[in-house]
Amino acid sequence: MLKQLKNPWRGKGIEGLTAFPHSDASAVTQLLAQCPAHGETPLLELDDLAKHAGVARIYAKDERGRMGLGSFKALGASHAIARCASRKVSGDDWGTGLSGHTFVTASAGNHGMSVAAGARVFGAKAVIYLSEAAPQSFIDRLKTYGAEAVREGATYEDSMAAAEKASVDNGWTLLSDSSWPGYTDWPYRVMEGYLAMAEEASRQIPEPPTHILLQAGVGGLAAAVAAHARATWGDAPEIIVIEPDAAPALIDSIAAGKVVDTEGPVSSMGRLDCKTPSMIALAGLARDADRFVTLGEDEVAAAIVKLAEMGAETSPSGGAGLSALLCGLELPSDARVLCFISEGPVDE
Repeated sequence: MLKQLKNPWRGKGIEGLTAFPHSDASAVTQLLAQCPAHGETPLLELDDLAKHAGVARIYAKDERGRMGLGSFKALGASHAIARCASRKVSGDDWGTGLSGHTFVTASAGNHGMSVAAGARVFGAKAVIYLSEAAPQSFIDRLKTYGAEAVREGATYEDSMAAAEKASVDNGWTLLSDSSWPGYTDWPYRVMEGYLAMAEEASRQIPEPPTHILLQAGVGGLAAAVAAHARATWGDAPEIIVIEPDAAPALIDSIAAGKVVDTEGPVSSMGRLDCKTPSMIALAGLARDADRFVTLGEDEVAAAIVKLAEMGAETSPSGGAGLSALLCGLELPSDARVLCFISEGPVDE
């Protein structure tokens, strides 16, 4: 069942949360221009879905082919690792620029792929911790990129604790897509990478959106896009954040006015199944988002089938924003909606 909360912190943010996501994509796009694997992803216009949802236009930024990794996450950790390499590499020796360096992280799948791919490009090693619920298909893909995959714990939070411990025990670099007090530099750079996607969408869309729907796990994608949207279009678009009701990390934290740990069953929206928000993401979304919404498992499962029939095949995680339009989220009939298909169809 769809649940909603109007953001009481809009425009001012939560007192005490002062680390905000970046909004300027110029440094990211300059770095990506040097990457031979980089190419813009398309912006789709979903006319059938717009008719079904009763709105004027739906534009969907399609990240299913991003840099061969099949997800927007290709822009995050890989960007952070490239930033690190750019400070260490002299001349053209990029392929061994981070030789001897090990990055460790926890992942529900796609972030780990970005860490693995980025590490391989620059000669580093990647160790990825995943929960027991993570699909074997992701572990198999991680291994093709030379990463070591370790299952640890029942939840993403358990695997994150294991990754953090491994970083301390082994002297490895923890490269998380979440942030907390005392740990902000690396996740800040991860989120900065997502600005490339937002910048592309802002150039590709033929008219400013009136509504932007953003799915969220720890909140990195949503916060980066929201920050860029405010810098580009000001206060005009209504920004709506969508989470699984099994993992209401952001909506509960907004209600509490602080970072809170939440509880819930394992969600079929696996990449969004995060029970604690990123501190930086929460700070940005408290300032920039207008509404927070949670969706039920059965609702999203039915919506994903309909989306595939309309030419937007994706996973429950990748299509959660679009799914809200099929799960009871009411928007004006003249709404011009911007959404993000954040990954291709995968086994959750």
